[in-house]
Amino acid sequence: MVDYNHQSKSSDDVLDPNLVIANPSTQEKSSMEKSNEKAEIQPSPAEKGDAETRKDVEALHRVPSGPPHSIFTQRQRYYISFLAAWGAFFSPLSANVYFPALTTLAQDLHKSNGAINLTLTSYMIFQGLAPTIFGDLADMIGRRPVYILGFVIYIGANIGLAVQNNYAALLVLRCLQSTGSSGTVALGNGVVADIATSGERGKYVGYVSFGAMAAPALAPVLGGILSTFLGWRSIFWCLTILAVIFLTVLVISFPETGRNVVGNGSVPPQTWNITLLNYLQIRKTRHDTSCGQTAIDNDLSATKENLAKQRKLRWPNPLKTLRILAEKDMGLLLFYNSLVYTALYTVMASAPYLFAQIYGFNDLQIGLCFIPLGVGCSIASLIIGRFIDHNYRRTAKTHNITISLRTSDSLQNFPIEITRIQVIWPPLYIGLLSILAYGWAIDREAHLAIPLVLFFIMGVCLTSAFNIMST
Repeated sequence: MVDYNHQSKSSDDVLDPNLVIANPSTQEKSSMEKSNEKAEIQPSPAEKGDAETRKDVEALHRVPSGPPHSIFTQRQRYYISFLAAWGAFFSPLSANVYFPALTTLAQDLHKSNGAINLTLTSYMIFQGLAPTIFGDLADMIGRRPVYILGFVIYIGANIGLAVQNNYAALLVLRCLQSTGSSGTVALGNGVVADIATSGERGKYVGYVSFGAMAAPALAPVLGGILSTFLGWRSIFWCLTILAVIFLTVLVISFPETGRNVVGNGSVPPQTWNITLLNYLQIRKTRHDTSCGQTAIDNDLSATKENLAKQRKLRWPNPLKTLRILAEKDMGLLLFYNSLVYTALYTVMASAPYLFAQIYGFNDLQIGLCFIPLGVGCSIASLIIGRFIDHNYRRTAKTHNITISLRTSDSLQNFPIEITRIQVIWPPLYIGLLSILAYGWAIDREAHLAIPLVLFFIMGVCLTSAFNIMST
């Protein structure tokens, strides 16, 4: 729960215990007690006091001051990251759980494999378009309402997919399913920016991306089991149940983090945007309100009104988000990430047909083959953030820049681009070589162990190369 009645103090308001201002009278008395010989070589009390004062003032200038970047405690930030990772899990889950059942779907709906593959293509198209709408909407009303809206759409689409009987409905509902779930990945990155400073952002990005990267390990296995023993419709019923569970937890306990709504977390959100737990907490707090607390509430209300004036509710404009492509640096980053993602997804989408043709596997066996890839993706999402943060601190130390995990760091003179790119080359090159080796192994119909090992390497390296440029 978030204590909106807590007001954090600026570090400028806290007395530094190391700051000692010399007392001239005391120093003068002590200096008179010393021998004349030592007095000749010692600085005068005034000079000594000025020197100490200057030294302490310089030290103060090196310490970042101002309000904290986020008032959420570390425990709360871990919980928020966990829920964001859980939400981001659904988009790749919905894509990958579908792979083992592609052949079965083609047979049941009397369609070719190419036609069924169009449902993968349409899913990916809306996977790219949905964040442009949901991201713009989240900037206006906050993260939490957009999460709720997305999962309401997602649950409805899954119910429709579970009961549909024709290819047209499958194609349309897959687009709707992608629309509801795909915004969660972008929202997760936004949540990280809300609660974490640049110095620790890599760690939290790793935590949040773990949900998206764990899906390739679990989804195909789950899809294979459900498709083999309960039929392909059970896949969508399972997704519906999982989404309802997540949405319930989200409504009860996921706090609003959008800085345009709650600032650093100290400003309460709109009444309709408060979690159930926070609503109960606020009722209890108001019951025990004191005069001093009333003054604090008035200050928070004024801040809340100022933030509300800065937000303009309008129809989401995806073109506003697409303007980022016109910026050279962002355009190149998005182009790079799209290439890495396309390379990995091409391997994953073609694997079910190739493994069924070469090794004669059924749906369950094909799903099990994705485990090494998913394990590699999960490991990468957990460890690469640590390397990113380590290199961030190393670069700051090299350039004599003081970083703070409490307040936002100024990146005006910080070589953030070099810091990120330095880490990317080893995983990128190894990942690309593993794709070439995988193509050779499949073409030669090599032993199953070879493509599985290469799956793991691709998972570790390509996921790392993708996540580095996403921070």
